[in-house]
Amino acid sequence: MKVHLAAGLAIAGMFATPVVAEWGFSGKPTPLAAVQSGNMTLELQCDRIRFAPAGYEDSEDIVNKQGLSIRFMKDGATEVGSFQVGGENAKLQIVDNFPVEILFNDTADYGFVLDQIAANAVLNLSMVDQDVSYGIFGLSGSGEAVKSLRTTCAGAGTAENAAAPEAPVGVVYCGGGDIKRQIEYAILENADDQWDARVTVNGETLRAMTSYSYFGSAESPAGFVVALLGEDRSEFLVFRDGGQDWLEFGDYRYDRCN
Repeated sequence: MKVHLAAGLAIAGMFATPVVAEWGFSGKPTPLAAVQSGNMTLELQCDRIRFAPAGYEDSEDIVNKQGLSIRFMKDGATEVGSFQVGGENAKLQIVDNFPVEILFNDTADYGFVLDQIAANAVLNLSMVDQDVSYGIFGLSGSGEAVKSLRTTCAGAGTAENAAAPEAPVGVVYCGGGDIKRQIEYAILENADDQWDARVTVNGETLRAMTSYSYFGSAESPAGFVVALLGEDRSEFLVFRDGGQDWLEFGDYRYDRCN
């Protein structure tokens, strides 16, 4: 739900409620600093931001426009800086069927955003060049949360490993109709980053992240267990129901065969 901001001091009243929200930090399975304001959430990960606005239409609007203004306020009314996210400096996409993910092209840009979040009092995510807000978050506790995030991410070595990911030893699925595939996946107990799963398709292994809320606010299909979102944008949906185990990938179903 977009909010039109009034000019001048009238803005101050709009920030009263979000300011009381307290930031938190979680180190596993994916290091993240996060805050919730009403039915909106904001997550800071090692190399990206995830923002779930009040409605799916806002997520669509941000991605369709490929733009978002991140505005930093030192109090309820004084803007002290901003960062304009766009296609030239970041990748914006909808993930897990709802939140907007912002993956920065330059780590220095993300570093600036983290610095400002840690140092200020209020964060306003709005349309680029318009006083229309998608979400307003208080930054109480953000300094410690960002510090913990940076320490954990640095220790985990978030840069991609040059070596190929280790092949999983887990559940195997076979099938695919006209396109025969053997698919195997395993979920890591102690992942170093957001890629907490490994999927192998016909001997080729890739990293993936788990998503237990893939369908967002919609009701999940019967038997849904988890979605595995590959780093190449592939999506594998795992099901278990009525004594059957299967996986859906593309237009095909793959039944457990080990």
